Amino acid sequence: MIELDAEQAAARIWFESLRDRICAEFEAIEREAGSDAGFEYTAWNRDDDPDAKGGGGVRGVMKGRVFEKVGVNVSTVGGEFSPEFAKTIHGAGESPSFFATGISLVAHMANPRVPAVHMNTRFLVTGKRWFGGGADLNPPIPHDEDTADFHARLKAACDAHDPAHYPRYKKWADDYFYIPHRKVHRGVGGIFYDHLEGDFDANFAFTRDVGEAFLDIFPQIVRRRMNEAASDADRERMLAFRGRYAEFNLVYDRGTLFGLKTGGNIDAILMSLPPTATWA
Repeated sequence: MIELDAEQAAARIWFESLRDRICAEFEAIEREAGSDAGFEYTAWNRDDDPDAKGGGGVRGVMKGRVFEKVGVNVSTVGGEFSPEFAKTIHGAGESPSFFATGISLVAHMANPRVPAVHMNTRFLVTGKRWFGGGADLNPPIPHDEDTADFHARLKAACDAHDPAHYPRYKKWADDYFYIPHRKVHRGVGGIFYDHLEGDFDANFAFTRDVGEAFLDIFPQIVRRRMNEAASDADRERMLAFRGRYAEFNLVYDRGTLFGLKTGGNIDAILMSLPPTATWA
């Protein structure tokens, strides 16, 4: 078992509470669509791993009428990085020990006119203590209204803390969620931030507001689009888009690499992959 200090415990409690509220809201949307789908939760732990210091998490997955596949995971883990991997992690150069707690969410939607989405926030302790995370919208068929509303809500969350946050973190998302071999962005962006260290209370408050912003705006967008008619061509477009989403997550995503390099639960790590996809 991992012994948590006050900051680590506060972060863990928040991420788990955010998971509960997000899952409840997504299940409410399924009820509105006449579906009784609900999340199935699977706990996993690292206590039996001789190379880890314990910890674990809960993988939550729902497959419904609106959400073709959505995963909402929480985890709290500790251990040691390999010497080579430690060199790539902020603050881990002096010591390979780490602690990490966070929430990670990816939703792939049944209707091609409803955007897929990704959100995660996390707190890490290496040689430093820092927050990271963000959210980005990934529509197979973009709608300017949805893009504008999503960005406006995230901007409001950023502006409440520092007017410089949004332009900086929007650009960070634009640069990060890019598929170099395709020369395209993964979606229509959002915000991405990392290595936010120093004032724990201020940085934790910002991270909470990012989570609240996501919980506020994404369900609004889903309800706006979930009953729109979609054609077979729309479905084909979505499946091709999902193929590119999978390419990014398997080739470039740092969160996927972190999970694989630290002995995380494979099913939880790869829950971001879509249920079906196509490649030309």
